[in-house]
Amino acid sequence: MHELAQPISVLPVRALRGELAVPGDKSISHRSIMLGSLARGTTRISNFLRGGDNFSTMAAFRAMGVPIEDDGQTVTVHGVGLYGLKEPEDVLDCGNSGTTIRLMTGLLSGQAFFSVLTGDQYLRKRPMKRVVEPLAGMGARIAGRGDGTLAPLAISGGPLTGISYSSPIASAQVKSALMLAGLYATDETRVTEPTLSRDHSERMFRFFGADLETCHNGVVVRGGKELQGQEIIVPGDISSATFFIVAALIVPGSELLIKNVGVNPTRTGALDILLAMGGDITLLNQRDISGEPVADLLVRSSRLKGIEIGGDVVPRAIDEFPAISIAASVAEGTTVIRDARELRVKETDRIAAMATNLRAIGAGQIEETEDGMLIQGVASLEGGSITSCGDHRIAMALAVAALVSRNQVQIDDVSCVATSFPGFFELLDSVSVR
Repeated sequence: MHELAQPISVLPVRALRGELAVPGDKSISHRSIMLGSLARGTTRISNFLRGGDNFSTMAAFRAMGVPIEDDGQTVTVHGVGLYGLKEPEDVLDCGNSGTTIRLMTGLLSGQAFFSVLTGDQYLRKRPMKRVVEPLAGMGARIAGRGDGTLAPLAISGGPLTGISYSSPIASAQVKSALMLAGLYATDETRVTEPTLSRDHSERMFRFFGADLETCHNGVVVRGGKELQGQEIIVPGDISSATFFIVAALIVPGSELLIKNVGVNPTRTGALDILLAMGGDITLLNQRDISGEPVADLLVRSSRLKGIEIGGDVVPRAIDEFPAISIAASVAEGTTVIRDARELRVKETDRIAAMATNLRAIGAGQIEETEDGMLIQGVASLEGGSITSCGDHRIAMALAVAALVSRNQVQIDDVSCVATSFPGFFELLDSVSVR
């Protein structure tokens, strides 16, 4: 997604007004392809996120013999069952997707064949030890660069034994990788975390009929039970919606209605943070769809104030911190972000990248810490030139900052945005009043 740089200049606006829907949830789209492929029967997926990361997952399962059709409206997965995947003839390219490579590492560890996973230049720098090490404890045989800590990863699939694993970090990717491996393990696989990470895997495992139970900050999976194909409607991605929520909060005179957004309580940390900062956000028409809670979000411009952010809310908002830092940059007072060290091992080091870029566009005093930032808010930003670092969320966050800058913000490359939010800039323009 990053081969051809696509620079863009984003101009300030007078207001944001209207109604919109964001693309389907990226995490749920990944998991719907994976579990649909492992199920018996047909799975039909509506509102699937057609972004680069999810296409990487789709391509990997097609390469392992799963028939997957996409007519632009519905993705239809003809499941091959738990033991129906075929050995791929080539290396499986996960692109920029950490979810694809980490979850697939768990799933492929239990297959009766050899496979290799790789990704783009950014993904090959991301840490894989966090999944490789516990999987090795289940009997997985995984080799890779840096003694198995970096991709490419070569996996010699085979029999697995369930373990009880206490993860040192709250990570849905680690938990989900072990859950997928647990589908193939003898005995039960138990995973606990310091705090509960997003629970899309638990909900979808249950929806497909897996033998699963939840426990305090954890989950237990028992393998061997066949899954059954399902009809899935993917809710709008709250991570994508957060950019528009922040934009409507910080641009004076704005009012946006964002429809059909997933409000899974393990994902609503950003809403809690922005409400605590004084944001005017109302949840309307709350309902459940395909096992996930959904709502429409009415957002009005607000006078935000700086707060302290840390503790249990951080894992529930980990992907939204680039957008939250933009809100903090124009809030009254100082915002303190702590307990967010995980941001340093995302698509890029998001603490360093946001600190550097906020300074470049005239934010107030920015102090970078080991596990977060201190951001002094200012009345308005200056604008200027920034680098996306090949990170989709950095690029979109700085586009939001441009809306309240005195001058335009020039972003060196926005091609990465297509990994999670194709059409972002067009949608932003459609609700902008200039």
